[in-house]
Amino acid sequence: MNDVRTERRVRGGGGAARRAERTAVSMDTAKFITRNIPNFEILNEEALEIIEWNADTVLEEIGVNFVENPAALQLWREAGADVRGERVHIPRGLARELCKTAPSHFTQHARNPERNVVIGGKGLVLAPVYGPPFVRDNEGGRRYATMEDFRNFVKLGYMSKWLHHSGGTVCEPTDVAVNKRHLDMLLAHMTLSDKPYMGSVTEPVRAEDSVTMSKILFGEDFVEQNTVMTSLININSPLTFDSTMMGALEVYAKHNQAAIISPFIVGGAMAPVTVAGTLTQVLAEVLAGVAYSQLIRKGAPVIFGAFVTSIDMNSGAPTFGTPEAAHITYGAGQLARRMGLPYRSGGAFCGSKLPDAQAAYETANSLNMALLAGVNFMLHACGWLEGGLVSSYEKFVLDADQLGTLHHLAKGVSMDDNGQAMDAIREVGPGGHYLGCQHTQANFKSAFWRTDVLDYKPYETWEEEGARDSATLANQRVKKLLRDFQAPTLDPGIAEALESYVAQRKASEPDAFG
Repeated sequence: MNDVRTERRVRGGGGAARRAERTAVSMDTAKFITRNIPNFEILNEEALEIIEWNADTVLEEIGVNFVENPAALQLWREAGADVRGERVHIPRGLARELCKTAPSHFTQHARNPERNVVIGGKGLVLAPVYGPPFVRDNEGGRRYATMEDFRNFVKLGYMSKWLHHSGGTVCEPTDVAVNKRHLDMLLAHMTLSDKPYMGSVTEPVRAEDSVTMSKILFGEDFVEQNTVMTSLININSPLTFDSTMMGALEVYAKHNQAAIISPFIVGGAMAPVTVAGTLTQVLAEVLAGVAYSQLIRKGAPVIFGAFVTSIDMNSGAPTFGTPEAAHITYGAGQLARRMGLPYRSGGAFCGSKLPDAQAAYETANSLNMALLAGVNFMLHACGWLEGGLVSSYEKFVLDADQLGTLHHLAKGVSMDDNGQAMDAIREVGPGGHYLGCQHTQANFKSAFWRTDVLDYKPYETWEEEGARDSATLANQRVKKLLRDFQAPTLDPGIAEALESYVAQRKASEPDAFG
């Protein structure tokens, strides 16, 4: 396989690659955010110590389940845990000690090195919506997602200036067999974008496919020595680690690829209704998951994940943008930083069925909360609708546009000579205006964030142009981005090798839709 791949690279390089590069559209993508503002910390030292003590108590006295995974149970036994059946009781302090070998930050490499991202520290990496089985747009309404939709969302992500990451399952393409769709999805991320991407986690063999395809794209040695994928490993809260997700985690950790260890919490259903109780369970689950990744491979990159919503006690539906979710997100960020781990949380969360006022309020609350909480990797940063059941075309571009405000907020306040603007104040003096002064002329292009979607025109102009609302403007933006899309340059030999691998794997087994 290696010899064939090398031959293809040689054959596909040279003039063909240079000609493709000259004709490619160069997309303007902002560098991942580096915060120059403080994190908001809601818990004092005493509260943090109580939660940490209680989490260790949960691990030792109650334990966690590693189901249908005898190898995992044996690893825990060898590490010093008390294993009873499928229940693993972890002695106080053991999980935290094991977690110490996980890196505090790491670089995820993109096939275009200019798109590399650093996950951890003061960084914030923004990635699109993940997982919805439905899509919605103005023309088609709500419908099951297809592979064409998936490719469209990858294209929109690639064309979006403020997104740093291509993501993973930006929607679930239901027109492709369950056991094969991951191959088409990965191929789309690898060929239609040159931003970093996520691997498949729905079966361990699909994680293996993700590693193999990444080796075709980057080269075998490069993948083993560098992180080129981030994957989402959800814990079956409360306190259960299933064999599917753990099998995927084992594959990625073994190959030095990153995993988000993320409890999936709906408060009152999968965790206690109180903030402190939920944070205790989140920390216990993350400690166990991260520790297990380090049993597989010391130094494997991991991210402390916290996906937390509250619940509507009348309907049982999850709610978003709520103060309780904010409390937990802020608190979990503090706990992650005390562990020295990158932190994943937040997103463009809303429960609305349409990209309307409810969606905007809840999304704005969620995005700003995540910025202030010190999140390092934000999945679902754009496109989320209807509690995560729907990927919305219009909301994707509305959210992606608003992510620009996070970049500007995170810059903080400049206090250099230009920021102080004393020359401008002296030039204008009392009773003047700043529109024509030298300082304004020098700074007007970069002084303020500018939207690519929203309307700030006078009423008369807005009315003459059809009195378009935000969803209509966003729909037009979607069409323009897809019309202007050009795939980033990829060596033809590598593209051929990827397509060949996908075709071979899809032909090797019958379709399965269950």
